[in-house]
Amino acid sequence: MRISGNTIFIPGATSGIGLALAERLHEAGNTVIVGGRRRELLDDIAARHPGIGTVEIDTTDAASIAAAASRVIAGHPQLNVLVTMAGIMRLEDWTTPEGFVETAEATVTTNLLGPIRLVGAFIEHLRAQPDATIMTVSSGLAFAPLRATPTYNATKAAIHMLSESIRLQLAATPVRVMELEPPSVATDLLAGQRESAFAMPLDDFADEVMRILRDEPDATEVQVERVKFLRYGEARGDYASVVETLNSHDPHAAAARATA
Repeated sequence: MRISGNTIFIPGATSGIGLALAERLHEAGNTVIVGGRRRELLDDIAARHPGIGTVEIDTTDAASIAAAASRVIAGHPQLNVLVTMAGIMRLEDWTTPEGFVETAEATVTTNLLGPIRLVGAFIEHLRAQPDATIMTVSSGLAFAPLRATPTYNATKAAIHMLSESIRLQLAATPVRVMELEPPSVATDLLAGQRESAFAMPLDDFADEVMRILRDEPDATEVQVERVKFLRYGEARGDYASVVETLNSHDPHAAAARATA
């Protein structure tokens, strides 16, 4: 993916990683459209960042995704990059059905069905572009599990394998597939994560991602240095130690132990 000259749609970008990358990609010379459910947040982004487009979209709703895709493509026929950013992360207790079933279903709908539906809504348009990219968003937790968030871990592992698989299917097309693999980042994805000493500062993360996109435009996995501890535990042969460290140092693991 080239660092500038793209037209990029990022649903789920009204805060956190999505908004931080949207701001930097716009500053780098891209046309950027962000999507979100809350009109007031989109209006605030438009006011603070003239030139960034906005569109309402609920990535848990197939009809909303289809409608938003139609609006984005109609308004930006040169669109060539889709970033499937939307996701939720919730604590779960799998010792009782009340502790996880409803949350797990919502997490699968947002984190897995959402990206699938987004790709489905844009793939024919992207295939018609001379140079296109789908950027999926998995997590370091796709490769090492956090005890407190089983379904989040599972959906991000699914996104990793989905990315690997559709990259093979799209190899003969103009569409490249990149997978962004964040570590824990200081955002509001999970309560208390913004203040966690375990989390990477948001600006540091977004700046490092932009450097990778600039210096490694052909990367298939976008990995800041901090995520490699989780990503390569099995390859290094210290997976058990990685899992132990992750679950002994992360405050959300302690919270889950206290409530389980």
